[in-house]
Amino acid sequence: MLTFIGLGLYDERSVTVEGQDALRAADRVFAEFYTSRLVGSSVDELEAYHGVDIEVRDRAGVEQEPEPVLAAAEEEDVAFLTAGDTMISTTHVDLRLRAHKRGVDTRVIHGVSAQSAAAGLTGLQNYRFGKATTLPFPGAHGGDDVPASVIDTIEANRERGLHTLVYLDIKVDDPTADAAGLAEGEEYMTGEYAAELLAEGWADELAVVVGRAGSPEPVVVADRLSALAEREFGAPLHLLVIPAAPHHLEADALRELAGAPAALLGDQ
Repeated sequence: MLTFIGLGLYDERSVTVEGQDALRAADRVFAEFYTSRLVGSSVDELEAYHGVDIEVRDRAGVEQEPEPVLAAAEEEDVAFLTAGDTMISTTHVDLRLRAHKRGVDTRVIHGVSAQSAAAGLTGLQNYRFGKATTLPFPGAHGGDDVPASVIDTIEANRERGLHTLVYLDIKVDDPTADAAGLAEGEEYMTGEYAAELLAEGWADELAVVVGRAGSPEPVVVADRLSALAEREFGAPLHLLVIPAAPHHLEADALRELAGAPAALLGDQ
């Protein structure tokens, strides 16, 4: 049995009770933290809190060399941990399909995702979110500007009256992370840096930075992209939301929950 467990958004306590029970009952526990991670907890703290030993796999160890995970799941009850919701990344879907092809039973225990948290914290309606996109560090995609795919996604959503959730790049032991003066190693794109990149084309457009969703004190700030670029939003993880024209209730939420200037909310 291979059980995929989403750990939620912030620390060792963010997992659901169902996930915690399955984690503690597993014979062997694997995890990956290159697609996302719990910034409020270390692997050691996860192990201590749940009373388990965790074998962390890097990208190659999940995508190119999954044999140790799959072989263990053929013989034992194995848990595979990820931050957020366990099936958001195609990497995890691929691993589940590999298990099925080998006749290994699988189970999915969901965790809170950044997507649902972004809607909940900003007050923007979940059904009005269109296609999401990821904003990479300059240089990571072979260019020094915002990729056309990111711009196209935002513009297409706006034309349809839909909000855009922009995931911000994470680099783990990747030399491309030194773009824009960042050091090699584990790096997280900040909300202010993302706003600066996008402000080159949309300086006066409304956007929302969400910082540390799932933590006891998340940060939610709405303003012009050019203004957000001048702020500092503290420790990671950060998200950026580019809203479409808000409905009346959404406008109220952005004003009251995120401090959006009234001038940016139109007649709402």
